[in-house]
Amino acid sequence: MTGWLTVKEGPRPLIICFPHTGTVLPEDVADHFVSPELARRDTDWWVDKLYAFAGDMGATLIHTAISRSVIDVNRDPSGASLYPGQNTTTLCPLTTFDGAPLYKPGHPPNDADIARRRAAFHIPYHHAIEDQISRLRARHEKVVLYDAHSIRSEIPDLFDGLLPVFNVGSNYKTTCAPQFAENVEAICAASGQPSVLDGRFRGGWTVRHHGQPDHNVHAIQMELSCRGYMRESIGAVDDTDWPVPFDADYAAPMTDILKQVLGACLAFAENA
Repeated sequence: MTGWLTVKEGPRPLIICFPHTGTVLPEDVADHFVSPELARRDTDWWVDKLYAFAGDMGATLIHTAISRSVIDVNRDPSGASLYPGQNTTTLCPLTTFDGAPLYKPGHPPNDADIARRRAAFHIPYHHAIEDQISRLRARHEKVVLYDAHSIRSEIPDLFDGLLPVFNVGSNYKTTCAPQFAENVEAICAASGQPSVLDGRFRGGWTVRHHGQPDHNVHAIQMELSCRGYMRESIGAVDDTDWPVPFDADYAAPMTDILKQVLGACLAFAENA
């Protein structure tokens, strides 16, 4: 399959990744799912639209069109859990966030299927990230890798209660300079919306694997609760009410905050 990976190069030392906004279900996989709607339910809806301004700031944008239900490029390729002891989806998820089976009986991926998907999508995605880090490190002393996500505000199988609107992840300040992570979270907190640093979501495979602050690659994850930029009905969803259409006017306050966040990322990277 071609055309699933998009890289838009920018000149400034900021890379923004969109690992979960894809909705494509390859033909050889699509019929194995219970339904295409269910397979797309846990998409990070409209996050790429939310950050549409980032290209004009000079950032590099990396986007996969493949649905996370096919393979999650933000999971450890070995299959090891990023959150031991907590519920979380796997490299090739078998259920939705709410625990509903994704595959028809007898059709879940076997080890060979997972290996093929890893080779076709996971490995090239991360090679693209590595290539862009190398390109920008040749021109800049520091580079920031920003992993852009969103999730429904209430998912009892994954976390208790309402998730904060802003969830900044640095894996306990190991994937980037500690002060940088604290500064990003402070911008979020100043918005008046609930925020946390290294709470339930402290960064997935992308930031943990590529973040090397000792080598001037500083990686951070931003997990937004959907209510921060969508007219989200809190609680369970189905195909009749999810996803809520993107409304740029409704999302504008969030966009303003994210512009400040990305501005801080660039200021950090460009000031040695």
